[in-house]
Amino acid sequence: MVIVAEISSVTVGIPQECARLLSSRDVGQGFVRTGWGFRPAHQQSVAVRSIGITERSVRALQSEVSNSRHLNSSGTSNKREMVIATNPCRKTKIVCTIGPSCNTLDMIWKLAEAGMNVARLNMSHGDHESHQKIIDLVKEYNAQCKDNVIAIMLDTKGPEVRSGDVAQPILLKEGQVFNLTIKRGVCSDDTVIVNYDDFVNDVEVGDILLVDGGMMSLAVRSKTADTVKCKVIDGGELKSRCHLNVRGKSATLPSITEKDWEDIKFGVDNQVDFYAVSFVKNAKVIHELKNYLKSCNADIHVIPKIESADSIPNLQSIISASDGAMVARGDLGAELPIEDVPLLQEEIIRRCRGMGKPVIVATNMLESMISHPTPTRAEVSDIAIAVHEGADAIMLSGETAHGKYPLKAVKVMHTVALKTELAISSTVEPPIPAPLDQRASLGESSQSHISAMFALHATIMANTLGTPIIVFTQTGSMATLLSHYRPSSILFAFTNEERVKQRLSLYHGVLPIYMQFSVDAEETFSRAIKFLLSHGHLNVGQYVTLIQSGIRLIWRQDSTHHIQIRSVGG
Repeated sequence: MVIVAEISSVTVGIPQECARLLSSRDVGQGFVRTGWGFRPAHQQSVAVRSIGITERSVRALQSEVSNSRHLNSSGTSNKREMVIATNPCRKTKIVCTIGPSCNTLDMIWKLAEAGMNVARLNMSHGDHESHQKIIDLVKEYNAQCKDNVIAIMLDTKGPEVRSGDVAQPILLKEGQVFNLTIKRGVCSDDTVIVNYDDFVNDVEVGDILLVDGGMMSLAVRSKTADTVKCKVIDGGELKSRCHLNVRGKSATLPSITEKDWEDIKFGVDNQVDFYAVSFVKNAKVIHELKNYLKSCNADIHVIPKIESADSIPNLQSIISASDGAMVARGDLGAELPIEDVPLLQEEIIRRCRGMGKPVIVATNMLESMISHPTPTRAEVSDIAIAVHEGADAIMLSGETAHGKYPLKAVKVMHTVALKTELAISSTVEPPIPAPLDQRASLGESSQSHISAMFALHATIMANTLGTPIIVFTQTGSMATLLSHYRPSSILFAFTNEERVKQRLSLYHGVLPIYMQFSVDAEETFSRAIKFLLSHGHLNVGQYVTLIQSGIRLIWRQDSTHHIQIRSVGG
């Protein structure tokens, strides 16, 4: 196993035994550990067995890179300077729920221009015909827009327990008696039906029922074979099909219902990019869905929504089995004490970061903007906290689906996230991969561990030198690893697979670009750099970190990974 790092005309090889050293966090700062000698390469692209970059040579290159940001190829001042610094891209991605307020091609374009990266289909509302229209609009956008791409996420309804339809809202007053029944056709001022036949068996006397996400609450006083008698604690207006939660409990319904399976098949037929699976309680659900997708030969990633009390003890196994996670704070805060939600959000983000999985923070982020053109200050802080904690993406639900100001909501989210990112110090140290024996216990191979170490060191090197990263990928594996370590600059991920391009839209700091690869590596590198120059992402004379690595071999020998620091020519 050889890791090759090429800087200007010097190529160095890191011995395999050194690749496992977890103490080498400062590779980018010194690239020198005790016992690693220095020997200059005699010609370009000749690998040296021992480390070939001293601390002094890296510092010299740092100085040269820094100078290149202020001087153009003729040595004169470059007023435009570095595009990445003067016109930074937002790294935290934005997921928008598409609904009646934005289900036209014109609005899809405007949302994308405002900052949308992923379009979410909420299967709790609408039918397959309406969702098909949205999928077709997003695909039309992707076909027409060559400089951007929108991924599609299908969010399953899950085993929701809801009240039945009411002719008009029922006003619940504090202290009154109110009944919930499984009898069909019953509806009065003091009784409504529930859509779940085992509801009576799931609740106990003394339980607290939260209605509509906690907007109202009821205390269970007694129950019969078909009716639960409650006392209203917090009143309000009960409308049709309100969500019901039992504080501290999850319904015994299966996580994936019959309707969900129909929706999942619909997603397979339409080649969506992600499933957000509601009310996941354990890893078994994830394995079941992944096995089904494998049988369909469907390349769709699975994102469990952490929103039930039962999921918290199983967090590690759920995230390990999945392709990421969503912090669905609405139901999470209904089934568990609301004061636990911020701590759980931080914990879920930390676990996902530690396992290299993308994480989405969702629910109520700009709730007031459903009706108002400006957010509350608390909502702005909420976005900033999610960005600070390291979320890959933040999500809008009703704000864009049926709100009055969908575009303003996206613009606010974009602006706050970008401002927060610019304030975060680039010296924040990325997470270190777990030792090889620990990763093996999780079913990870030695090769995946070495890839993780390579991505870490490549990120530290790029951060130290202040260069953007260019990676070429066919599966997206190395791009996602690099994203996990949070490079300071944007990560340009070139891929020859449209599906991979769309999926990478969710990952923090990744700008996915579709490009056909040729058999000639240098010719492909040249086209990639010309593309970035023509789109204003790079300047002539600027340095970039170019990476060849990943699961599939592209222009390299097996067990060899390449890092190159290159100066951008005209």
